[in-house]
Amino acid sequence: MNNRKVIFGGNPLELAGNELKIGAKAPEFNLLDIGLKPVKLSDFKDKVKLISVFPSIDTSVCSIQNHKFNSEAASYGEKVAFLAISMDLPFALKRFCGAEGINNLKTLSDHRDADFGNKYGFLIKDLRLLARGVVIIDKDDNIQYVEVLPEIGKEPNYDAALKALKTLL
Repeated sequence: MNNRKVIFGGNPLELAGNELKIGAKAPEFNLLDIGLKPVKLSDFKDKVKLISVFPSIDTSVCSIQNHKFNSEAASYGEKVAFLAISMDLPFALKRFCGAEGINNLKTLSDHRDADFGNKYGFLIKDLRLLARGVVIIDKDDNIQYVEVLPEIGKEPNYDAALKALKTLL
């Protein structure tokens, strides 16, 4: 039985799916990009992947998180795939990224099947949103770092995530 919870608006809510384990093989996922094209984990084969997970692009903390990782991604070039995943519609992600100059992240939508949310344990069942967090996957698709924020309104530990990322390069 799953008893993992996050706090959203002061209320504890249950997370669906399994907790990710460091060293485990990262599950394949099926998402949509901002042009409605299917995207899978295997599309980033042989790259280190930093996955920034957030509830909704239309909130201030999510905006901060995406700006921070967009800024960081610029210095890594092609060595790292920076993915930003939410349940937002691809159209909303495209609008936000265009308006805000977010061009170093591959923004992806899990709205269709909640495939990522379920397989990676980030799906907030009652709200059909994703919890906030960061996952780092090495070139061989092994999970090397996981942070699921216990309080949705808090920002990820950027320093810890980036430090973990640098050890894989």
